[in-house]
Amino acid sequence: MHPLTRRSYSLAGRAAERASKFRQGHIGVAVVFARRHHVGAVVVGAGPAGIATVGTLLETLPRYAGRIVWIDPKFDAGKIARYSEVPSNTKAGLFLDYAHAVEPFRAICASAKHRPNPVTTIADMPQHETCSLSYAGDMLRFLTRGLHQHERVEPRLGYLKTTNWDAASPTLRLAYQPAQKLPAAEEGSLASPMVVFCTGSSPRTIALPSNPPLLPLETALTPSLLGATLDRTRNLQVGVIGSSHSAVLVLMNLARLAQSTHPHLRVRWFSRSPTFKYAEQRDGWILYDNTGLKGIAAHFARAELEGDRLATSDAGKVVQRIDCGGSAEAEKQALGAWAPRCDYVVQAIGFDADPVPVDNSVKLVFDHETGAFGDSTGMPVRGLFGAGIAFPERTTDPVGNTEHAVGFWKFMRFLRRVVPQWVEDVYRVEEPRRQAGGVST
Repeated sequence: MHPLTRRSYSLAGRAAERASKFRQGHIGVAVVFARRHHVGAVVVGAGPAGIATVGTLLETLPRYAGRIVWIDPKFDAGKIARYSEVPSNTKAGLFLDYAHAVEPFRAICASAKHRPNPVTTIADMPQHETCSLSYAGDMLRFLTRGLHQHERVEPRLGYLKTTNWDAASPTLRLAYQPAQKLPAAEEGSLASPMVVFCTGSSPRTIALPSNPPLLPLETALTPSLLGATLDRTRNLQVGVIGSSHSAVLVLMNLARLAQSTHPHLRVRWFSRSPTFKYAEQRDGWILYDNTGLKGIAAHFARAELEGDRLATSDAGKVVQRIDCGGSAEAEKQALGAWAPRCDYVVQAIGFDADPVPVDNSVKLVFDHETGAFGDSTGMPVRGLFGAGIAFPERTTDPVGNTEHAVGFWKFMRFLRRVVPQWVEDVYRVEEPRRQAGGVST
């Protein structure tokens, strides 16, 4: 046998072996693919938005466009794995709606060999009640495994390093780094007329006076980890900055520890207001749907923290509110006076989008209505889109409040609206050329 032919058989054998392992649900091995197959779209990120994007593209992207390359370093439901003990502010029924929203998801659910599975488990829950995010994470992993077996989906374990484009080219060029040592043929670059960033966000932090030790938000939102991290034998002061859904859950976790296994623990709560904003069900819509407290967080805030309740509640025995309201200067003074006295500080003040892997010297501007990107001059970047917590839809409720829509079902709803337009915008001029040849890697 000719040496080149022998090498081709060898590569094909390794590819078949790795593909087989993926089909068996082993996500820790990357798929080797035929270098000349078309790349119709690249999706970066495998959290709830990335999974929804792949499912929606499978329904919308024409078959001649080719496969969907899906890049993520772990394929472990994104950052939700860090928050598995957090109670959701989404009702179980909306998680189930997400799992049945597109045909590829429904096919995965229908073909499941084992029951109960993560989707049937959610289906058996009270649909109007919330649940632990661990159930939502299991559902995402279940759908991820199913999508990996789809003939048009090619998962790649790795990190996207750069994305480049120019106005004269119909494709975007990407460079990525595999998450583990792989054959040289799998490293390098991609070219596709469509790229979707579902790259996620991370907890926001600000500089504090004297730089007290920070307790990561992920730790503070995980009761088992929080209890193991804090020394139960010491007198500890933990500061909590913020009044959001996350801040309330952190305060609840700390108060319960102080009332049980950590009797020497005390909490200083840095807040601009003694009152909260709650989501309110109206006739067919929800006021403050994205910014108001819901579920367990809302119940705890109303019962233990709201207004004068803190003075007489059980939580008030271990939580002291530090007033940071009035002005930026007042907040700075309060933090300056009290934060240095804390053994740890938790910052629960929101999330910032993770940096996107773009190598161009232009600043990207995201359109929260269409999901498309442009540059700072207003010129669109053709074929580049975003979704998820880093790139959410902007919504306006019936009374004029404008918010960013964040949540599993909200990501799905946004994608079902915009993805058909993305595909039309990219492929209506690409169709004749791609049918004749197409983009390859």
